[in-house]
Amino acid sequence: MIDEAFIAEQLKNRWDYPYQWLRKQNDHWDAMTNFIYKTPVWQELIELIKLSVDAYEVDKRELFYYAANRWYNFWSAMLVERLFCQSEFVVPALNHKNRLVDFSLYGIDFDHKTSIFPKKYKSTLYYAQKHKADLIYWLYQNQSQQQRKHLANRLFIVVHNQDGEHWKLKADLPKLKKAVFKYLSTFSKENLVLVDLENHKAWSDIIWVTE
Repeated sequence: MIDEAFIAEQLKNRWDYPYQWLRKQNDHWDAMTNFIYKTPVWQELIELIKLSVDAYEVDKRELFYYAANRWYNFWSAMLVERLFCQSEFVVPALNHKNRLVDFSLYGIDFDHKTSIFPKKYKSTLYYAQKHKADLIYWLYQNQSQQQRKHLANRLFIVVHNQDGEHWKLKADLPKLKKAVFKYLSTFSKENLVLVDLENHKAWSDIIWVTE
């Protein structure tokens, strides 16, 4: 079984290339690149991208960035999930196909999502850290419309780096581990935000990873 350190080292291979999307994410291109879910090794990912470029006759550069970005985001999420599941207070989800639940924390089911601090958010990082409910509502309302969209319980891991390379913190194992373990050690349901949107109610919170 691969461990957190291995995942983090593989993810860092993505750092050699700029983080950019050359096309908007959609279900068709997602289907073409679903091999990312079973490919934790960077070099194996590169080989599968090459094969897919030939099979689907699509632009090599577009497919590389599309697949590499999905791969990076998925495996960084797996990295965070494994950190949570190291805690005695966390129970991993038994049904891995349930996109609404990654684990149970003190008996509360949660999905988790790691996101960079959004450029389009109306206020500053300082404001968001002081008014987390405002950012939480924004994140729910502005989430991707693809497969992962939902209004159920969610913990957001929000990363922000002063140098602008926020996305790299998604693979910074020491910082992620410190933030997750600190959150778990001080967890209280009273600190959660109750989100009420579109006739759905959900518990949510933010874990900050900043540099």
